[in-house]
Amino acid sequence: MILVIDASVAAKWVLPEHGTDLAVALRNGTDELIAPTLIIAEIGNAVWKRALRNELSVEEAITAVEIAAGLMTRLIPLESFAIRATEIAIELRHPIYDCFYLALAERERAPIVSADDKLLGAAKKMKGVEGRRL
Repeated sequence: MILVIDASVAAKWVLPEHGTDLAVALRNGTDELIAPTLIIAEIGNAVWKRALRNELSVEEAITAVEIAAGLMTRLIPLESFAIRATEIAIELRHPIYDCFYLALAERERAPIVSADDKLLGAAKKMKGVEGRRL
């Protein structure tokens, strides 16, 4: 099965926090894990915050981004569904960053897996998009 993974899940693969065990179990499963290329920037942002708090060295931060990006089965270029993400963002009055994940889930007819309640709430408002909590 194809699953759309957002950054709240993928970041847990490299940054120990609540839910890391569930994220790792998902990654170790047999599902195809896909995401928009935006996920790399979002994981990078999470890693950057940890580095600023001196929880990670520069080298650890760089390695974390490389590892997390490499664990996705497939990364999908944003331009292939940017128009739909924009439409969803306007319709739902929701930040476009999340709407890239929603547009991908809609296009692929795949559930979206997230630990982000706001993203899952937006998924509930869309026909044909199933949100799953990590």
